[in-house]
Amino acid sequence: MGETAVRQRANPVQIADGKERPFLSAEWRYLAMLNYELDPGLLQPHVPAGTELDRFDGKAFISLVGFRFLSTKILGIRVPFHHSFNEVNLRFYVRRCINGVVKHGVVFMQEVVPRRVIAAVARLAYNENYRCLPMAHQISSKEGTLCVEYAWRMGRTWNRLTVQAAGVPRDMADGTVEQFICEHYWGYCARPGGGCLEYHVVHPPWRVWDVQRAELLGGAAPLYGAPLADVLSKPPDSAFLAEGSPVAVYHGKQIER
Repeated sequence: MGETAVRQRANPVQIADGKERPFLSAEWRYLAMLNYELDPGLLQPHVPAGTELDRFDGKAFISLVGFRFLSTKILGIRVPFHHSFNEVNLRFYVRRCINGVVKHGVVFMQEVVPRRVIAAVARLAYNENYRCLPMAHQISSKEGTLCVEYAWRMGRTWNRLTVQAAGVPRDMADGTVEQFICEHYWGYCARPGGGCLEYHVVHPPWRVWDVQRAELLGGAAPLYGAPLADVLSKPPDSAFLAEGSPVAVYHGKQIER
């Protein structure tokens, strides 16, 4: 299937059918991404029906991603006090082949935001695993080094995702792990009682900074469970900082197995 299928990428100006209105529009900025190779067996129970694990050079990955969610609108309406916030999510990668086209997508295992309304809307609209926790961020630049940190509190423990980058952002090269991680333009989530929801995410290709240092501090087990916490306790296999862009997220649609 992989030899004959065509990889589907988003056009920066393309929308789902040319007429459909996005459910959510926003800007995603300063996306700090820590990527970990792991045993595919840890992910297989979480793969939604109708999709399969997507791999890079035969390897399965999870990514811990922190970013700024800015200028948020739901159905074109800006919600007071909920338009700018942080998000940290843990995700892995799947693919779905239909009519000879491979749709490369993301499955979110856990998403953390600091606003209860945001978490409730996401759970209701997409059945996503959102959780509301206290959060903070810090973005600073000094002597050519850009430092980006996202923090979230579980109980009394603050967890921190930190990256330090240098230079200027650059285009991603074809066939790189960066491109594999960033260029997944579909979201998939399992539905209660079986089935799967598919939704389209549209944004232009991102530019990325080279990361000099990346680390995750804190106790991951209470949020992600012991097996994934063991993976996250090790240094990431790769890390980078994406510049981000405006994005549009479309209504979900039930798919067949």
